Amino acid sequence: MKHISPLTGLLAVAVLAGVTAGPASAQAARDYISIVGSSTVYPFSTVVAEQFGKTSRFKTPKVESTGSGGGIKLFCGGVGVQHPDIANSSRAIKATELAMCAANGVKEVVEVKIGYDGIVLAESKAAAGLPLTLRDVYLALAKQVPNPNGTETLVPNPYKTWKDVNPKLAAQSIEVLGPPPTSGTRDAFVELAMEGGCKTFSWIKAIKDTDENRFKQVCHTIREDGRFVEAGENDNLIVQKLKANKNAVGIFGFSFLEQNMDSVKGSVVDGVVPTFENIASGKYPVSRPLYFYVKKAHIGAIPGIKEFVAEFTSQKAMGEEGYLADRGLVPLPPAEYQATVKRVANLESMPPVK
Repeated sequence: MKHISPLTGLLAVAVLAGVTAGPASAQAARDYISIVGSSTVYPFSTVVAEQFGKTSRFKTPKVESTGSGGGIKLFCGGVGVQHPDIANSSRAIKATELAMCAANGVKEVVEVKIGYDGIVLAESKAAAGLPLTLRDVYLALAKQVPNPNGTETLVPNPYKTWKDVNPKLAAQSIEVLGPPPTSGTRDAFVELAMEGGCKTFSWIKAIKDTDENRFKQVCHTIREDGRFVEAGENDNLIVQKLKANKNAVGIFGFSFLEQNMDSVKGSVVDGVVPTFENIASGKYPVSRPLYFYVKKAHIGAIPGIKEFVAEFTSQKAMGEEGYLADRGLVPLPPAEYQATVKRVANLESMPPVK
C-alpha cells in the first residue's frame, strides 16, 4: 500500500529525509515520532510511548501536552520534520481544522478513537462533598444566567456561593479550577455539562431552534469574574490546588481522578458517581470519546509511526484488560474496538471536507 500521496508525498520525503526546498539548505532528519495535543490523552499516549520505546527497535516518541486545539493547529501546520506526526485530542477534529490541514498540504489524516473518558468535577478528600446537578454547574459557572426573579431574561451571574445556586448545597464560595479555551476538556465540558444544565430551562432550550449562535453564547460562555480560574493545560496543577484548598472544585479527565484517589474525590453529578463502570455504561452524564490523529504523509518517512499505532491499538494496550484501562481509560465496546482496529490497520483516511 502506498502511504504517501504523490504530490505531498514527494515533498514529505524530501523534507523528512533532511533536504529542504532550497538547493543550499539542509535539515537534519527526525528519527523519533513527535506527538502533541490533549492533556487528557497525554498520560495514555506517554505510557504507550514508553512501552513502545522499551519493546521495539524505534526510539521513544516525544509526547507534549499542548491542549487539543493547540495540538491540532500544530499538526495541521504542514508536512515535514518541523511539524508533528500525531495529534492527541479529547474531542473529534472539527471540519474547519481538517480544512486548515488540507490548505497546508496535510490532505490525508487517519482518525483513531482510543476509548472514553469522563470529565469530572473533583474536590479534596477533606471536603464535605457537593452533590451537583447539571443545572447547578451551569448556574455556578455561566457568564449570564436566567434572572432569579423568574422572568425569561438573562442577567450577569450574581451567584457567589453554591448555596446561592441551590439552597440544598453548602454556603461555600464558588471557586472552580478548570482548563483554558484551547483544551478539548473545556470544549467537552461546556458542550456536555454547561449546555446540559442550560437546556433544563425550556425557554433557553427553545432558542437553539431559532438562533444556534445565540444559544451557544448563552450556554457555553463561562463567567470571567474570578469564580472560574483557568489553570492551564496542566491537570496535575489542578490536583495540587485541590489538595491545598478544600473549598475549591476542579475540572479534569477521569484518568487524573483515578491516579489521585488518595487526595481527591469525584463530585456526584445528577445522582451519578464518576466511576469506570458508570462512564462505560453511559450513566455518567459528562463523558466523551478520546482520539488521536495520524499524518499519513509521514508514515514510512518518520520511522516507527505505523508500528506505534499498532502498539496503541493492540488488545494489550487498548483492550478491555489492557494496560491503558489500568490507567483510567474506559475501553471501546468490543464491536467498536474491532471496527477501529480494522480501519486503522488499513490506514483509512478521513473523508475530505466538502
